Amino acid sequence: MITASPAARLSPSAPDWRDLWRSAVTDADELLRMLGLDHLAGMLPPGDAGFALRVPRGFVARMRPGDPRDPLLLQVLPQLAERDPVPGFVADAVGDLAAREARGVLHKYHGRALLIASGSCAVNCRYCFRRHFPYGEETAAAGQWRQALAHLRTDPSISELILSGGDPLALATHKLEELARGLADLPHVTRLRIHTRLPVVLPERIDGPFLAWLQALPLQKVIVLHANHANEFDGAVDAACTALRGAGATLLNQAVLLRGINDDADALAALSERLFAAGVLPYYLHQLDRVQGAAHFEVDDARAHALVEAVRRRLPGYLVPRLVREVAGDASKRPL
Repeated sequence: MITASPAARLSPSAPDWRDLWRSAVTDADELLRMLGLDHLAGMLPPGDAGFALRVPRGFVARMRPGDPRDPLLLQVLPQLAERDPVPGFVADAVGDLAAREARGVLHKYHGRALLIASGSCAVNCRYCFRRHFPYGEETAAAGQWRQALAHLRTDPSISELILSGGDPLALATHKLEELARGLADLPHVTRLRIHTRLPVVLPERIDGPFLAWLQALPLQKVIVLHANHANEFDGAVDAACTALRGAGATLLNQAVLLRGINDDADALAALSERLFAAGVLPYYLHQLDRVQGAAHFEVDDARAHALVEAVRRRLPGYLVPRLVREVAGDASKRPL
């Protein structure tokens, strides 16, 4: 029996992801008009609270018109609360800058190095822990990845390379091919992990050239998605996940526990069920990284524990994500 390639299973008429990227909504007033929420325009912070709004139109289409509490809308809409200074909420919430080893290279944990592959994202999540990160100075893809690859050569203990950002899939596929060529003479790097939100917010990015690159990689491949609510999934996201699995990738999900968005046992259980239906395993449920501008999303630890226990009573263990927090200087994520 002949099995179609992952690329062949995608719609041949899908629009080019780069055109969809360029057409993203970047004006909060326009976003509210699209959802019939024009009356909220006077409640927006000036200048998007210093963090630009960006959201693909396909993601907007999954929001509920007329609902100011829609869980997808609240992840991207600037809020006045972002301007409030809150003790303990800082610009570098997880100690990224202290872990810098070379341009765009963060080395926090044994055996793993993380590359800030790109400073761009298709969607700007308001709780982003890198919303203040100096991407202009710290992008590994600059200069054909030379500094990053040089660091990897000096440390044979690194077996896993993590691509993060920004979003690494914001890069054109030919930039990813550059990296793969550089990794070819690093036999100690055996696993590639890609942290990305694009298959969820812009599933058209998972196109034929990208899938061909991914399938040809002679490494173990793990793709960690980021979805926080079951409503983020639709048929296009399901198709992207199917294609990624067909290219040999293991799919995991990291969610962030967010007040007013998914701090509810029903919402968390529905997310786990929807992830599994798309072929994705729940991995981590993160407590909020305490980045400046995101305090209004925080859920206290006692409630977080209670929510995870409620999900544990409903679902099999493999559908219950681990509740964790990232603490600057720790040797791994801290289980809670």
